[in-house]
Amino acid sequence: MATQLIGRRIKALREARGLSQEDLARVFDFKDRQTVSAIETGERKVSAAELMRAVEAFGVPLDYFTDPFRLEGEGRFSWRQTGTESGDLTRYERRAGRWIAAFREIAPQLGHRAPLLRRSLGLTRKSSFEEAMAAGERFAAEFALGEVPAARLAPVMEDELGILVLMVDAFPGISGAACRLPDFDVVLINREEVPGRRHFDLAHELFHILTWEAMPPERAEAARETGGPRVEQLANNFASALLMPAALLDAYGAWQGLDDAALAERLRGAAADLQVTGAALKWRLVGLGRLKRDAARAIPDKALRGAGPAEGAPPPLFSAPFLRVIGQAIDEGRVSLRRAADLLDMSIDELGDLFAAHGLESPVYL
Repeated sequence: MATQLIGRRIKALREARGLSQEDLARVFDFKDRQTVSAIETGERKVSAAELMRAVEAFGVPLDYFTDPFRLEGEGRFSWRQTGTESGDLTRYERRAGRWIAAFREIAPQLGHRAPLLRRSLGLTRKSSFEEAMAAGERFAAEFALGEVPAARLAPVMEDELGILVLMVDAFPGISGAACRLPDFDVVLINREEVPGRRHFDLAHELFHILTWEAMPPERAEAARETGGPRVEQLANNFASALLMPAALLDAYGAWQGLDDAALAERLRGAAADLQVTGAALKWRLVGLGRLKRDAARAIPDKALRGAGPAEGAPPPLFSAPFLRVIGQAIDEGRVSLRRAADLLDMSIDELGDLFAAHGLESPVYL
């Protein structure tokens, strides 16, 4: 594994610097590029002298090549954000990469295996918005998300699709992200967002995970529930249909013919029941043809702010499945208590409190 890790890191760094294998062969004084290729694929070990030459040539610390709790060149991120500087995204990406890399390194050692197959929605950029909505409805039905799909979505993603879902504290402007690794997928959600926005972000990022190969998302996209580039509109239509299936909305009765006050009241009540934002619900009804656009525009989005589930305290950091892996690793001595706390950017006491917040038994060392 060390040989493969070093090889992957050398390849990632070479590509990031815009170097060819021939260029790297000259750095190492190899006769040809085949030796570099063998190193990058893990077929050939790197000697200590060669590794130190790489450290000097690239100007990076030794642990760039050897620390398994880093995610260097192995994860592709798509951030859902508003007005975040590229540098801030890069810094946060490196931070989040440590959490993801820790799970990727430790989980297989404890018998947690990545899914053998990845699911796909079968949609493309040419798919219609109606097809995206139909895919969302099918997902809700296939996985029996029930009368409040938002409440069941994260457990289904983790338990049945093998997608790691992490609630995180993010920089201002970051709503969440999808991350694609060679062997599994991750979704990050800013836990400080209001519940309705968190649920919508989660369903939106699920769309990207399930369509990554057919339409790879941009590294950064504007966080909005309507409009935007076509792929984002497809994602929004999928998310809206998943969280608000037509049958659930029709159970509230007719949406047409209500005066503005009655319509606003019904929107607020349904949004609270379904744990979505009032604005997302309003435009979902327009997309279904249950509400005329003029009637929707008569109820400004700002008038529906606060509609949806009560905010309360944000959910605990990360997730229970993630913490179980960390706790088991500590118990079995695969990672020290101090190292685990450092990886999660918290003190030992805070780590103990986090296990309690998830209702989990703390490792014996806590």
